[in-house]
Amino acid sequence: MILGVERTSPGVAAAETAPVESGLHARVLDHLGTAICGGELAPGAVLNIDDLVDRYAVSRSVIREVLRVLASIGFIETRRRVGVLIRPATAWNVYDPQVIRWRLASAGRIGQLRSITELRTAVEPHAALLAATRASHDEASDLVGLAAKMWAAGQAGDEDRFLRLDIEFHRRVLLASGNEMFLRLQDLVAEVLTGRHKHHLMPHHPHEQALALHAEVAQAIQRHDGDRARRAMVQLMEQAFDEMKSLWELSAEPERA
Repeated sequence: MILGVERTSPGVAAAETAPVESGLHARVLDHLGTAICGGELAPGAVLNIDDLVDRYAVSRSVIREVLRVLASIGFIETRRRVGVLIRPATAWNVYDPQVIRWRLASAGRIGQLRSITELRTAVEPHAALLAATRASHDEASDLVGLAAKMWAAGQAGDEDRFLRLDIEFHRRVLLASGNEMFLRLQDLVAEVLTGRHKHHLMPHHPHEQALALHAEVAQAIQRHDGDRARRAMVQLMEQAFDEMKSLWELSAEPERA
């Protein structure tokens, strides 16, 4: 029972209670994070610690730690004589993978897909161009091998394996670019690809054109053809954009920054 966290006897080892506390923390954090991203908890709303303790049946220490995390990513702030306030989306750390995951799980899903796809379209083609000039022989060969594995997984309809390979492919392009700031975007790319898969926003069988474009990016990098690598990645990003365009146009969900 969840309330057992509060009532554990002193004789129970800390090692036994810590995983439970951690699990409660993650559950409450995910619920509040998604509620804020989805607008259920609107900017300016006040959170009361005692109310949260009662609502989630957890200890005050769990709630305090959850609020600490939410404050660190700009979701809340504490004001004297007012309490804990929900902050507007303009204050959020939108590059935090948790924020991306919560937005993808909320009513703000379409807006999140759009903004990250636009970011990827701006960054990944240039990362591919740089990779064509900076990737080592082994890095380029690994990319070609990954593209071939993606083709096989896509043709076989193995969605889970394709997702893992797709995330790794784009991570390796960012890595091979030699730009450490580009590489830091790998978690964002992984979250949006995982979110599209989780929320059934990707085709069950990847389009052959997408598979061919991954292979073309890899081969261009291997041949040190930066312009070709950039063009192929632009086409790949445009295809992803087009796949989701109908979702944006048909969606009646309100967009949130």
